[in-house]
Amino acid sequence: MLITLCYLYLWARWGRRPAALVRTTVRRLRASRCSFTFCGAAARPGGARVCLSRGGRVFCVGESQSIDDLNKWALFLVSPFILEAEHIAFVTESIWVQGDSLQKPSSETVVKWSDCCLPLACRPGDPYQLIAKASVDDFSKLGVAFMEDRLQMDNGLVPQKIVSVHLQDSALRELQDQALRKQAQVPQPNPEPSLETEPARDFMEHPGKDGPKALPEGSSLPEGSSKPRRGSASGSEPAGDSEQGVGALEHFHLHLSSCHECLELENSTIESVKFASAENIPDLPYDHGSSLEGVADEICSEGEGRRVNITGKAPNILLYVGSGSQEALGRLQQVRAVLADCVDADSYVLYHLQEESALRDPWPDNCLLLVVATREPVPEDLYQKFMAYLSQGGKVLGLSSRFVFDGWQVTSKGVLQKTVQSLVFSKAGGSQVRLSVLSSGCVYEEGPGEQLSPGKLQGHLDNEDQDRMIVQVPFGTCGGEAILCQVHLELPPSSSLVQTQEDFDLLKASNLRRYEVLQEILTALGVSCDLREAPALTPLYLLPAAEEIRDPIMQWLGRHVDPEGVIKSSKLSLKFVSSYASELEISPSSIPVITDAEAFSSEHFNLEIYRQNLQTQQLGKIILFAEVTPTTMNLLDGLMFEMPQEMGLIAIAVRQTQGKVGRPQLSSSRFPMACVPGRGPNAWLSPVGCALSTVLVSIPLRSQLGQRIPFVQHLMSLAAVEAVRSIPEYQDINLRVKWPNDIYYSDLMKIGGVLVNSTLMGETFYILIGCGFNVTNSNPTICINDLVTEYNKQHKTALKPLRADCLIARTVTVLETLIHTFQDKGPNGVLPLYYKYWIHSGQQVCLGSAEGPKVSIVGLDDSGFLQVHQEGGEVVTVHPDGNSFDMLRNLILPKRR
Repeated sequence: MLITLCYLYLWARWGRRPAALVRTTVRRLRASRCSFTFCGAAARPGGARVCLSRGGRVFCVGESQSIDDLNKWALFLVSPFILEAEHIAFVTESIWVQGDSLQKPSSETVVKWSDCCLPLACRPGDPYQLIAKASVDDFSKLGVAFMEDRLQMDNGLVPQKIVSVHLQDSALRELQDQALRKQAQVPQPNPEPSLETEPARDFMEHPGKDGPKALPEGSSLPEGSSKPRRGSASGSEPAGDSEQGVGALEHFHLHLSSCHECLELENSTIESVKFASAENIPDLPYDHGSSLEGVADEICSEGEGRRVNITGKAPNILLYVGSGSQEALGRLQQVRAVLADCVDADSYVLYHLQEESALRDPWPDNCLLLVVATREPVPEDLYQKFMAYLSQGGKVLGLSSRFVFDGWQVTSKGVLQKTVQSLVFSKAGGSQVRLSVLSSGCVYEEGPGEQLSPGKLQGHLDNEDQDRMIVQVPFGTCGGEAILCQVHLELPPSSSLVQTQEDFDLLKASNLRRYEVLQEILTALGVSCDLREAPALTPLYLLPAAEEIRDPIMQWLGRHVDPEGVIKSSKLSLKFVSSYASELEISPSSIPVITDAEAFSSEHFNLEIYRQNLQTQQLGKIILFAEVTPTTMNLLDGLMFEMPQEMGLIAIAVRQTQGKVGRPQLSSSRFPMACVPGRGPNAWLSPVGCALSTVLVSIPLRSQLGQRIPFVQHLMSLAAVEAVRSIPEYQDINLRVKWPNDIYYSDLMKIGGVLVNSTLMGETFYILIGCGFNVTNSNPTICINDLVTEYNKQHKTALKPLRADCLIARTVTVLETLIHTFQDKGPNGVLPLYYKYWIHSGQQVCLGSAEGPKVSIVGLDDSGFLQVHQEGGEVVTVHPDGNSFDMLRNLILPKRR
């Protein structure tokens, strides 16, 4: 207590900003389970110590306040409530003020209560009480706004007091029991719901003399009511009253987020798309019945800008690469692969248009787009065929080809050949994209005496000559059009034409923008780059990592499944069966689990390779494997608190159709910053080639790591890096960690990340650690095998590509070792290895904003936060501000040393 008082005195004495003082005090003392109260000075709890006083209101710290009986509270959720390690539960007491008596907050900088927390339960009366949960930062923000009279609640409620509370284990169990009872009565959601479900907008209706009342269990908002945004607790429009005049209350699923530093990670982890195979490319079949002679007028009506697929066949994209040389066939594979990444294979067929077939067959009748990707001159007779196709309204994409027309010419410029250049690409709408590209060594120029009018879509080099590299050329009166390129949009950064490590880095950093430019071009040519449908879900397999575990797990299941063989949780039901039958339901909320490991086989996951590389005492011993599942984070939900810890649960998937979205993604292209979105809101597709897993770890509260839970995310990201770099001869693969939980290639590109959900039950943290990193999926950004390939090229070595199953097992093995080391030696036991691989040594960041003072990063403090060196020589700890996608942006200075 003396240390606590001294600490509070020093903070008060230094006169820090109220927000910084409150936030740092809460962070520093919350582990001691004291209670934080914001109230009027006269209402200060007895024995509480005042930390801050402002305008007749105080912030004080006192003995822990607990809630152990929720029978008198109306519950707002139907999912079992889990209070994450980085969140605070608190009670807000309010009074209801009618009409003209209600005074608005005095400051224009209003903070809405509903924007900063998630309501859990209410108790009508005077005062009207609400239990909610919030992150440390949001709880502090609420408290400061209350003290400065800037806190606003809805429907006439005026806050009088905010006090943090400790929910006893009995209360947590009661919340879970009530939630499960309510879940059976609430109408079932859509089979593919949004990942984030939300509270009703109007849970605070005008309470009248008796305060707000909840509708009976199972009630919902009237049909047509608008869906609220995440975290919103109330809105401007009432939900409507029942026949009895009772305010409406909609039950909602509680969105379970991770600790504050991890909210954005899984949906910002996996940066790639399906890499289509270029094998077994069929020749274009000749169909005598598909001739469209005599209907030219129908195809080419005046002013029509697109062709019509009259035959009803799948639209064909034809790829012409010139002669049948090996070099041409290699280029065919590259072009086909990059287009398969951009268009839906179920909507378009990519055909190789060979020269003989191009001259003989009526291919223009079924061709939606012709891609010309030959570096050889197009023969004259074939050139005339291509021009006839254009005149009928055809579309042509030229990729590093000498095919031109209508006054344009291709000029060689040797200084540009096989060099990486900066391209400025102008979209049809006027916006620009800047990226690094590999030049073909040629540029487009107007012929002598020509005054041409190219389309708006164009690209030029950012050099003195502004060399034209992409031109849009309309042709004829039927909507014919070509977009011609002299930059290698078809080649990946790992192409043999890329000579140096520096060029590889530049091209990989621009790879996502390369796809963005290619999609813009394809869309302008009438090819849809719409998002693909998510793949169908598959059953789970229960796989033991060692044969001696099989009998104990089957005996445990026999005691814990219901008569139908089902284990239910708040998120999904697992039905355990010996073999799969087609009539079994597979949905995001109900998944069969096949227990016969002998029947298991997978193209993408080799159980024996996993077993050989797993060297743990406990972690990763029992596998729940799926080819396609919504998210691995939910698969262990019904088992994590029940199954014996020594059985070591892990969920592994080849693909995910959904991810947990903590923050909105700033992306408009097919390939967002971190992963491939599927259909519908908050649906995220993780493609083949990612190492996707969620491992269950239990940590005693009273242990080295139990007192520093934020370090878990650092340990997992470090384990993924060490899993690769500890392989003999792979130690120089430039894989690194970025604080707090990203996996990077050098300091250039993100290659993976970590998501942590922690639950404290009694004296134990149950932690789900989700990890995803790119192993074999090269596009649209980068993967580990890209690094291996480039290393082989630069160092004349022959390292073999790595596998996801191998690396998942190695990562879990390293994680268990790191946890044991941390528990034995504390942070100093793992930080030397962490610093060996991290990207931040000497890195400069700005505090508060881009214009804030610059400081240099020097390391991590005892809690896992960054320490920085200021110009004056002082070393201080900084925290993220909580609002930035990049945790290293807008760092704040919460405390001094």
